[in-house]
Amino acid sequence: MDTIQNEEYFRGRGAQINTHNKFFKEKYVCEHVEGLDEAFLENTATQLIESYPKRIISKSDSPDLRFMRSINPYQGCEHGCIYCYARNAHEYWGYSAGLDFERKIIVKRNCAELLAKEFDKKGYTPAPIMLSGNTDCYQPIERKLKLTRSLLQVFVRYKHPVSIISKNNLILRDLDLLRRLAKDNLVHVAVTINSLNEELRQKMEPRTVTAQGRLKVIQQLSDAGIPVMLMCAPIIPGLNSDEMPALIEQAARHGATTASFTLVRLNGAIGELFTDWIYKAFPDRAEKVLHGIAACHGGQLNDSQFGRRMKGDGVLAESIHQLFRLSVNRFMGGNCRVELCTDLFAPKKGKQLGLF
Repeated sequence: MDTIQNEEYFRGRGAQINTHNKFFKEKYVCEHVEGLDEAFLENTATQLIESYPKRIISKSDSPDLRFMRSINPYQGCEHGCIYCYARNAHEYWGYSAGLDFERKIIVKRNCAELLAKEFDKKGYTPAPIMLSGNTDCYQPIERKLKLTRSLLQVFVRYKHPVSIISKNNLILRDLDLLRRLAKDNLVHVAVTINSLNEELRQKMEPRTVTAQGRLKVIQQLSDAGIPVMLMCAPIIPGLNSDEMPALIEQAARHGATTASFTLVRLNGAIGELFTDWIYKAFPDRAEKVLHGIAACHGGQLNDSQFGRRMKGDGVLAESIHQLFRLSVNRFMGGNCRVELCTDLFAPKKGKQLGLF
């Protein structure tokens, strides 16, 4: 892929700008890059922001999602994936969905304590909980803070089912806990890979593990008896859509037994961020890519219609769906996912073990 060499291109970041927060009446405008203006434009270091929420489990009623409950120990994500739908949520915290999303990370220190309290509530009914329903629970700062590991320890104690989605090999650090959950059919892992092209990965997902590294994660999880799914997300017409057969084949060879995918949608500030990025990173195909995305979403880059927003529609979207189905049937022999167990949940036992 041909890319431009731009001195102003922030290497190691997905977003190249800080978009205006829609909740703010006023916005910062840089007319001349001089003096104090430089402080707002430089690629500053990551900042951790402490947060102590009162509840940790988020619930969703979206018909487009398999999971209704999720936990996100972090808001914002250092991975910096340019297409990430979670960027828009950063505006609720008073930040930009652009560079702020990648360098201002909100940390929920008390997440494990809150989860245990939730499990101990009278009348609590167990159902699978998704780790990383919004941002990656194994993003780089997790190596130091270990909040995700503390959550998994609670899931193990209470024998509660959990699904995890990540694109970071740091998940292998917690193989000991994942094995214990897998033994009782209490865990399922989805590993996200949307391109085998390393040059594209470096631009689109600048602080993530390589595709080859993620394939090794699939292999090691599978070898440890942990069911693994390939998540091809998002598929972007004209950018990575042609890679789907190869992705599914490689994932299957490394032990993935199921696969899923979503079509990219550019809601809210993400439309501006992605458009700015694609013209800077891949100007030769920018128009083609943007037109392809719009063709899958009723002529618009954004799409909030249930049933269509993640799957798309139209001729181009259907061709991508057909390619996915053919690839899964060829390399995985179907696409059956085993439901996690909810019968072993033991709140009293978990509470007692927590004393030790």
